[in-house]
Amino acid sequence: MSPDPTAGGTGAGPAPTHREVTVTGDGPVLLPGPVDLVLPDGRRVHSDRPVTALCVCHRSRRYPFCDTSHRTRIRAGDQQ
Repeated sequence: MSPDPTAGGTGAGPAPTHREVTVTGDGPVLLPGPVDLVLPDGRRVHSDRPVTALCVCHRSRRYPFCDTSHRTRIRAGDQQ
């Protein structure tokens, strides 16, 4: 296994100085990938996708990843 260049290792190329995270208006948070996530319960989840969409509405069946449920499900407080 090669060292992680973002962890101060000696991997090929310089370590990135920053990463851009996109917060959408009414949808997921977009992270450039690949990315490793550490969940509140300590589990680690890996995504190899070029862009990973993280759910912020907690309606996703694939949480912590967005499955676009925010587009079709109505929030309890939003019903009229």
